[in-house]
Amino acid sequence: MKLAANIVAVLLGAIFIVFGLNFFFPFITIPPLPEGSPAAAFIGAMYSTGYLKLVKVLEIVGGLLLVLPRLRTLGLVIIGAIVFNLACVHQFMFGGLKDPVVIFAVLACLFLTYVAWKKCCGCCSACPCGCQSDSSAGSCCSTESSSGCCGEKK
Repeated sequence: MKLAANIVAVLLGAIFIVFGLNFFFPFITIPPLPEGSPAAAFIGAMYSTGYLKLVKVLEIVGGLLLVLPRLRTLGLVIIGAIVFNLACVHQFMFGGLKDPVVIFAVLACLFLTYVAWKKCCGCCSACPCGCQSDSSAGSCCSTESSSGCCGEKK
């Protein structure tokens, strides 16, 4: 699971780093949006106000944080918000989630969120599997023990 999480995080981080940098240093040609469409008006408003520049900086920062395992959760918070908005724009302005990159980004964020949730079990009373310990509270997941919730390695 850890290897899969690392691979998914690096791929997702690379996507956002590349597309974020592409805004500042255009090296990938992006087709223009149809004139007069709601999507063109939306992106035009974001571009003219400078808001899109902030989003692209957050994409780069979030992508870099995703690549670093220690800061992955913070990167996931930043990228998760961007992916949610990206999915909403595609759903409501482009007629559905048809773009494979957007689908991958949504699934990757959900997977990384699940992995982070499993890692942050805390103690057996908060364990999603419902296990309970007969010993004192918090002892099954204490820092002195080598195992976490339900015997998982920390």
